[in-house]
Amino acid sequence: MTTRVLPFLGLGLSSNLDPSVEPDPWALHAVEPGLFEVVEYSAPLSLAEAGRDAGLFPTLLAARDRLPVLFHPVHLNLAGPELEPAERLSDLAAHVRAVGSAWVGNDVAWWHVGGTALPGYLYLPPPFNAAGLDVAAAHALHVAAALPVPLALENPVVVRREGQLHVLDFMGQLHARTGCPLVLDVGHLVAAQLASGLPLETGLDGFPFEAVIEVHVAGAVITRTAGGRGIYMDDHGQPLRSEVLGLLAEVLPRCRSLRALVFEGDGHGPGAARRTLATLRTLLEPVASRTALQVLAPRLPAPALPEEASALAWHTFDLVHGRAPATEDPDGVRAELGLRLSVTLEALEARWPLSRPLLAPTRVALERFLASDAFRTAHGNGQTLDAAWSRWGRGEVRASGAPELAMALAFDTWAQGLARAPGGQSGVFAADLGEALFAARALRRHLAARAVGEGALPDGGLEGLAQVVRRAPTRPWRVHAWWNHGRLEVGERVLDPPGTPGETSGST
Repeated sequence: MTTRVLPFLGLGLSSNLDPSVEPDPWALHAVEPGLFEVVEYSAPLSLAEAGRDAGLFPTLLAARDRLPVLFHPVHLNLAGPELEPAERLSDLAAHVRAVGSAWVGNDVAWWHVGGTALPGYLYLPPPFNAAGLDVAAAHALHVAAALPVPLALENPVVVRREGQLHVLDFMGQLHARTGCPLVLDVGHLVAAQLASGLPLETGLDGFPFEAVIEVHVAGAVITRTAGGRGIYMDDHGQPLRSEVLGLLAEVLPRCRSLRALVFEGDGHGPGAARRTLATLRTLLEPVASRTALQVLAPRLPAPALPEEASALAWHTFDLVHGRAPATEDPDGVRAELGLRLSVTLEALEARWPLSRPLLAPTRVALERFLASDAFRTAHGNGQTLDAAWSRWGRGEVRASGAPELAMALAFDTWAQGLARAPGGQSGVFAADLGEALFAARALRRHLAARAVGEGALPDGGLEGLAQVVRRAPTRPWRVHAWWNHGRLEVGERVLDPPGTPGETSGST
């Protein structure tokens, strides 16, 4: 057994290290040092990748002596078909040592395939049953054995019921099996109670609160089904729900080993973040124990991953993407599919501005994409959403024979190729789609407003976009394409003379 001394870190604020996403914890802390004491952040496991892809990582490293950090990877599988390879765990250990994270916390879920995140970072929890517990324990012990600090296991968010165990019973048994401390996400707990139709305080009395070293709260949206069931959708850019604050006040005094209370406030402006942190401070101060905590971290042998782990994981993947029938909690599965459709739509809108609205203009079409062999095969091979869309789109083009679909997919693919160059690149396309790009933006605004007013997307509204693409003049069209925080941007270069150095040509 290894004894670890965990410091009391206090009130925390989270960051995904994207400079374009408010708040910037280090800027906020510089202005108001007493507002919070620790930053919890997500980033790639590799230090090199974090330095390259996470814009605020240099700021984090420069400030870590005055503002401690906790690493919450999200790129780390604690469920799913395969254990993390040794190289990735070595990267994780080196990362933890470099930043001085006192522990590593992560949701018990399947996050990625071969390093490629599941669509929209919408992870898949294991089922809350004996089989899911076996899978999660094998993953947790495998990761914990490679870490120089404790691994803290977080209850995952759920929209649907899967398995007969209550989430708190599942997490309590997982703690008993692994010896790992726990992170209690109060919003995730509200989600599970709503999914099961239970009072929010259900299961508290039997839960090992003494194992909880960290508590999370974050914003969300709660909607209701036609039958009145509550559906909790995690959305860090939303304000805290009163249900979460009420349950937080109930559970905090029970967490006698608490080391940190973290507000996952990605997307909140500085003023909103200040107000929420002040509210959380009033709840934390009366129960805070600042005495250093000794934690026994047993180094138990990690069992092999159960043989059924792969089949279990991919069945769940197929279930929530509409490829398998829902036999347990169909309402919850339908709600989760809706969430995954909306996140997929947002990602495709950003990266495929012409082909998305033409190839998949309706929910039915998007459902067909998510349930397609192209989508399943791409993600099964650890490929990106872009690869899945490109493969599916080519099939749709062949099946329809519609020239406007071929034109839109060819342009988006070509423009993405330009954008891959540092700072983007200029090129000449064989047809002038300037009016089509304008139409795509204008129609989206119009239809979004109509959808709010009418309660559904008006049928046939995007036919206007197809008309504009069909009548696009066949003439050289000079543009510059670049990536802007993950969004494909295309600007006309009408003043550039033909043959400008660095230009590339595209045709349909």
